[in-house]
Amino acid sequence: MLAATVASGMTVASAAQHSPDAGAAISAPSAMMTQLLDYVRGQNTTGFLVIQGGKVLVEKNWPVPAGDPAFANFTYGRTSDGALLEDVASQQKSFVSVLIAIAIDKGLIDVDKPVSDYISTSWSRATPEQEAKIRVVDVLTMSSGLDRKFGYAVPAGTRFLYNTQVYAITKRIVAAAARAPLGAITRDWLTGPVGMTDTAWRNRPAALASVGNDTGLVTSPRDIAKFGLMILHGGVAENGKRVVSRRSLAAMFARSPTNPAYGRLWWLNGSAYTIGAHADRRKGPLVSAAPADMVAALGAFDRQLYIVPSRRLVVVRTGAAASDKDFSQQLWLRLMKVVG
Repeated sequence: MLAATVASGMTVASAAQHSPDAGAAISAPSAMMTQLLDYVRGQNTTGFLVIQGGKVLVEKNWPVPAGDPAFANFTYGRTSDGALLEDVASQQKSFVSVLIAIAIDKGLIDVDKPVSDYISTSWSRATPEQEAKIRVVDVLTMSSGLDRKFGYAVPAGTRFLYNTQVYAITKRIVAAAARAPLGAITRDWLTGPVGMTDTAWRNRPAALASVGNDTGLVTSPRDIAKFGLMILHGGVAENGKRVVSRRSLAAMFARSPTNPAYGRLWWLNGSAYTIGAHADRRKGPLVSAAPADMVAALGAFDRQLYIVPSRRLVVVRTGAAASDKDFSQQLWLRLMKVVG
């Protein structure tokens, strides 16, 4: 049901109304909006953008949080409108998921085939027999069965382990399948058609590359919102061009057998239980204060993209790590008073 809701999206005719560059003039903030903005700004946020039903409800850019040395490794200047260009950390996974979906549409990838069909064998530390059973879909759903050092842990498809090191293989898979560099694929298949002019892959500083994922996706709040709107519109860009099929979107948001809160490199709300990025399992959905049909592209330091089809809503948050440990819940408690 969730996958079908997201994939159905909205009418193409409404796409232009939802552009971050369009929409009605933003009126004076209500008391609820003021409370929301005060909270978000106080949580080390640098960019916050909310679009609902054809209207930009709020778009704010704030200075770099003071006294956060780690944040400097994630910034790459500013856009012409003053927003920070940031490496959005693991939020990149959801962008790569769309690239994989487009490759499926083009007949270049079959996710039920072994990873080794697309890249050379011995890409893991598993035995040849074990490695041959790891399919592309297993990597996309964080159920490869490998540990973070690429060693064999359990049979593929049987356990969820949020694994950035193994995820990075997906970038090699799509580049090999397309026989083109990742940057060119991203530009030609995604950022160009969607109109994301501030988005590109960058080589990360050594301190970040050492985790096993050496390229970061650098982008802006507006570009993230354009990406989110394309998903909301069922895979159709603002100009009416189809970027990815509804069928591939539906597969992307299907709940994983090993974690109902996760699809193919996307987080999904509304599940009975959630296994988090640190292998913590808890009862209830990803964010209980948010609508059940919400899907999310999430990265370290609380980089967040939320898409809610039932509310025709896209929410973007960039910045340094929030000080509140339950930031997502607190954000949605306040946000629902504005959009509900």
